[in-house]
Amino acid sequence: MKRILFIIVLTALSIGSFAQEEKKENKLKITGSPIVTVFANYHVGLGRANKESGFALDRSYLGYQFNLSPKLSGKLVFDIGSTKVSGSDLERVAYVKNAMLSWKTGDLTLDFGLIGLEQFNVQEKFWGYRYIMKSFQDEYKFGSSADMGIIGKYKFTDWLRADITFINGEGYKKLNNDNKYRYGLGVTLNPVKSLTIRGYFDISNKNIDGEGTKDQQNLALFAGYKHEHFSLGAEYNKMYNTKFKKDRDQSGYSIYTSVKLASKFNLFGRYDNLTSKDDWSNADGQRILAGIQYSPIKYLKIAPNFTSWNPYSGKSTAFGYLNIEFKL
Repeated sequence: MKRILFIIVLTALSIGSFAQEEKKENKLKITGSPIVTVFANYHVGLGRANKESGFALDRSYLGYQFNLSPKLSGKLVFDIGSTKVSGSDLERVAYVKNAMLSWKTGDLTLDFGLIGLEQFNVQEKFWGYRYIMKSFQDEYKFGSSADMGIIGKYKFTDWLRADITFINGEGYKKLNNDNKYRYGLGVTLNPVKSLTIRGYFDISNKNIDGEGTKDQQNLALFAGYKHEHFSLGAEYNKMYNTKFKKDRDQSGYSIYTSVKLASKFNLFGRYDNLTSKDDWSNADGQRILAGIQYSPIKYLKIAPNFTSWNPYSGKSTAFGYLNIEFKL
């Protein structure tokens, strides 16, 4: 019933606009541009991790974005990276990350297909150093950056936007075959030009049965201030019933900043803190990241940086990195 109501709401919002689509164009003119993004690094372990070092190709995004009309566009993107399977660190595998159509009319936008999600999109863009480290919810597996489904986005005013999400909930690397879904609602505020505030909540139907299982819920709160010469952002995140296990809650916060040193240089830093209810997770810990970014041309970013991970149960590790992003 919830799925039916959700589809009815999105249809009602858009049907009037679709009915008014212009009939002037007799010929379909397709325009577009390639998508090429590469993340690479050289890293060396420090202290007890001093035996670890090497070059790595973290990620490659290859694709094409196109416009079918002033209102209808699309995107196809392949994500090439590691399998993350034990014993296969050197293997590369390609996934379809985006295969979507986007319809924009007035202040309403509908995305359908294998789409990029809004869950932590605002935070990731504000953080601005995705090629070095993912934003908090992405880094600690609170959600996926893409999934199969539909998103409705509406701009009420220049300072208020909202988005509604209805997706499989499995991420873009898995197919949904359990008849369970993830529903989300987000609100973004810009009360003044330099300030961004966002709240997001979603619920995932449990895909396992039995005692001690419950629907998973996810909360994300963010506030960020961006000035011409610096930015400062903070977010709080909480996941209830992680992987549908009752009371297996996780929470954490992330604080990050960037300071413009010169026209091509930025100084950046970040602190993460991840905890779990009753300390059930061995992934709990603190992360510190600091570095400097140099961008000699528009398409290239180079960032020497230092990062340390300090688990609450276990030994700390530290690494020096030289991260590179090439993006067309």
